[in-house]
Amino acid sequence: MRTRFTLFFGVFSVMALSNAIVPVLPLFADSSSLQGAIYAAYFLGAFVSTLPAGMLSDRIGRVPLIRLGLIITVISGLSLSIIGSPFLMLAIRFIEGVGAGCFVAAAMSFVNSVPEHEKMSGYFMALLNAGLVSGLIAAGWLATFFQVPAIGVMFFSGCAVIPACTGFFIRDSLVAAPKYDSHVLLPLVIEYRYLWYSSVILVGITGVIISLYPEFSGVSSHIAGIWIALMSISTIIAVLIASRMSLPPVQTIRWSAILMVFGVLISFYSPIGFIVIGALAGFVMIAQMAFLAGIKEHQGIVMGLFSTTSYLGMSALPFIAGLIADTSGFFVAFCATAFCAVTVALTIGQCACRKPVSF
Repeated sequence: MRTRFTLFFGVFSVMALSNAIVPVLPLFADSSSLQGAIYAAYFLGAFVSTLPAGMLSDRIGRVPLIRLGLIITVISGLSLSIIGSPFLMLAIRFIEGVGAGCFVAAAMSFVNSVPEHEKMSGYFMALLNAGLVSGLIAAGWLATFFQVPAIGVMFFSGCAVIPACTGFFIRDSLVAAPKYDSHVLLPLVIEYRYLWYSSVILVGITGVIISLYPEFSGVSSHIAGIWIALMSISTIIAVLIASRMSLPPVQTIRWSAILMVFGVLISFYSPIGFIVIGALAGFVMIAQMAFLAGIKEHQGIVMGLFSTTSYLGMSALPFIAGLIADTSGFFVAFCATAFCAVTVALTIGQCACRKPVSF
């Protein structure tokens, strides 16, 4: 029970804290570029740390990385709440991302190793998205109500203290001991390259829609925030449903990619596309995790790769789509994004996802 509480409340707190700075970023940095840099520094830290953390969790165990990630999260969150310099915030946000990468890679490895991994992964991904939504909404409301910009960051830092403490009372005895072999990394990358590609593209598409919509639509940040929250809520519902359906990975990813083409095009005309894309992303993530659970001896590495490719998609695709929008217009950017989803539908059938390979 302590283990599940640490994992579930831990991922909720880590994700909520990661978004708690977003509603109040203009109060900490004057320029849009600096605000964007502070926001992106977190993802950079998570991107560079998830794979090494996953590999390390296979070598020394998952629990030490879970504890370390939560401790870094608490310290960086408390530091953010008292630091006023935007340039120091850049460094702290990067460190916060490193902590999140350590925790998420090890926690996902733990979740995906237990016998009831499909149900556990559904709860885990649901609480991950619930944390993202809560961080956005609660931090903005708390800052407005108390007139203290950093109060949301302080609140969720306090929340993270709880799983950080309970993390010292958990053990890895519920699952098989992790097996470390650095030589399997390259074969895993090559063997499941189309699965990793689907993670980059289909998760990255959610970031594209989120990043393009405010400027494209011209709506207020408040309205844009509501639609972003609805996307995460639809993902929460989808992962809870998908985790109970035992869907075949390749077919689920292929059909989700096809439907995501329509979701992207719908988003160009209506924000209803947010809900469609959020739900499809939920089905994709559960299908990917369900397959990867079959590689039982190297869960740290595969979950590290899964997290790394997801963060890569969230950082690279919005940037590329933004460049296309600036040079060729928003319609071309949306069409290019939809085409990326088509490439996943065409290539995922070549993945070895039909039968896990032993290394």
